[in-house]
Amino acid sequence: MIDNLNYYRVFYTVAHTESISKAAERLFISQPAVSKSISNLEETLGTKLFSRGSRGVTLTEEGQILYDHLRNAFDMISKAEDELHHINELGIGELRLGISTSLCRYILMPYLKSFIAENPHVKLTIDCHSTYNTIRQLQDGNIDVGFICETNLPPDYIYEPFREVHDIFVASDSYLHNLSVRESSTGFESQATNNPWLMAGNVTSLVDDHAANDIFKDDFDPDFSNGETMSSRNILERSNLMLLEKSNITRKHIDRYFYDNEINPGQILEINNMDLLIDFASIGMGVSAIVKEFAEEQLNNGTVVELELASPIPPRTVGFVYKRGLDKLSPTSRLIDMCF
Repeated sequence: MIDNLNYYRVFYTVAHTESISKAAERLFISQPAVSKSISNLEETLGTKLFSRGSRGVTLTEEGQILYDHLRNAFDMISKAEDELHHINELGIGELRLGISTSLCRYILMPYLKSFIAENPHVKLTIDCHSTYNTIRQLQDGNIDVGFICETNLPPDYIYEPFREVHDIFVASDSYLHNLSVRESSTGFESQATNNPWLMAGNVTSLVDDHAANDIFKDDFDPDFSNGETMSSRNILERSNLMLLEKSNITRKHIDRYFYDNEINPGQILEINNMDLLIDFASIGMGVSAIVKEFAEEQLNNGTVVELELASPIPPRTVGFVYKRGLDKLSPTSRLIDMCF
């Protein structure tokens, strides 16, 4: 059938105009070429399609049946072309975005607002997942583009960094004060006799046992904006330290920082939500590892304070990830172009 499509087009035009000469004009081919196409189609189908007379051509009974079917087919093609033209004019389409709740709320939200305003006919679907799950959703074809923390990607996927984010440790002034009072009253000597990995809670050892012997070795800046005298190392090792779950890419970044700086947290409480980490630190529950850009309001109003580290946690980037070969006219490309 595919090989006969051009023949069908010629047949349809001849039947519609009832004239070989008019069909030739519309198709921009010669009259003999039109006649040849009709003959070839009649030979292929094994039936006569036209009766030729002095006034032109008329359809045979078999030709009328074929014309009726082709008319419906060509009408559907015409409607499809009109719909596609309408879609291109209005920018109609679909965009399936994978992103974590925090990245969506604190980083991408203003850009999504602008995108929706400029592309009101695009159906936007947002699927909230962690970075690793977002990549998996992209591989499975469930989303068109992801917005993730920078990480290693499978082949054929492109990462475009959008901006830097900064991991920090925060706590309330009251928690840091109470921690300092408690540690001062018990004394560091008695603390050294306790095994920090036997404390209550979800406790994680991040370095070899011999590193525990240096638990009180302090090469960090002891000065804090909150006026406490404990060093940042002591705070991180003796506080109720609240972190994301081990499977999270942010947690892996924090664990690497601990390992590189030989910091041995005593008690770790795992939370699966960044906003809860901020909230728990705000009510004095402990020290949280968070992304600074997610807690600007709390930092500005003093609900939490940032621990000043002599060795800051290396910054990371967040950005878009998509499969190679992205259509430059797609809603995905329009969103990325808007953000940059």
